[in-house]
Amino acid sequence: MTEAEAPSQFQASFGAVFGRGPEVTAQAPGRVNLLGEHTDYQGGYVLPAAIPQQATVSVARNGGKQHRLHSANLGQTLSVPVGEVGTGFAPYLTGSVALAGVHDALDIWVSSEVPSGGLSSSAALELATLRALRALYSLPLDDVDLALLGQRVEHEYVGVMCGIMDQMASSLADTAHMLFLDTRSLERRKLPLPADSARGTAQILVIDSGVPRRLAESGYNERRSQVEEASLLLGVTQLRDVQEVAALDALPERLKQRARHVVTENARVLEALHADAGHFGRLMNASHASLQHDYEVSHPQVDVLVALLQKQAGVYGARMTGAGFGGAVVALVQAGQAGAVAEAVLKVYGGEGRQVVP
Repeated sequence: MTEAEAPSQFQASFGAVFGRGPEVTAQAPGRVNLLGEHTDYQGGYVLPAAIPQQATVSVARNGGKQHRLHSANLGQTLSVPVGEVGTGFAPYLTGSVALAGVHDALDIWVSSEVPSGGLSSSAALELATLRALRALYSLPLDDVDLALLGQRVEHEYVGVMCGIMDQMASSLADTAHMLFLDTRSLERRKLPLPADSARGTAQILVIDSGVPRRLAESGYNERRSQVEEASLLLGVTQLRDVQEVAALDALPERLKQRARHVVTENARVLEALHADAGHFGRLMNASHASLQHDYEVSHPQVDVLVALLQKQAGVYGARMTGAGFGGAVVALVQAGQAGAVAEAVLKVYGGEGRQVVP
């Protein structure tokens, strides 16, 4: 779907709320991160891919003095005066409008298929909104510009000091490749998914653990502060500049743990660039152990789900994905086995877990 198109179902939904059709409709996908977790705000390397689920945003000018914002998922409509931020889901939209330099009052209808919890639902919403605004106002912004604006929305309007990975993945990634991204330089290239010489290209399986990420924002900002302190004590701009784990020995133990995850995770991403599926899976397993023990952003139920996946036949490797404290897990599985693996693991796991991708 192009940014200027509005399929009939979205026109009808927008019209039911606002009494007329939208001027533009745009979409942006969620993402799953295969390797490179909690490294992007330290200038590190990441390997995300887009997922099929999308956020959809329809927009029209209303000629008034207030934005009218409707979430189809929540069944909720908010009114926010132009120039104010609002509450709830509003800051993702009003922040995007403000940073795009738009001063009109807008009617904005949003709907998202992207599950919350580790799959960048917020980035998808930001990028879909920014794409719609770009189309409506013919803004001279490329896809990287939109990603950088989306990150600023998180920092300045939502209050989450995220790195750039989520927005870059939502703006630039696709479902058939990994996006290798240097988050310092923003240099990037698309790479094929890992393959097994005997079985062909592996599949990505994503399962929502069913655990809400209640501590994600506060925990995320705390971890960011800790690695920034570690960088300062080590005399480097970012932990990206540390190549050897032994260099971390001078740090206090808690900061050493946090920094060790970032340094070793960067090394895992670079090693994964030339890895086959089996080796890539082992790197994913090591990543989860690091996130669980050094960075301490996992959750007991997530650890159970990851362990079940790691033991399941047909799985090369598995780990949590996203900020942590709940949310989704990702596994790399043998070609054609994703459905069978998910069914077998969820039968044992129980709870609220459910398959998301494919």
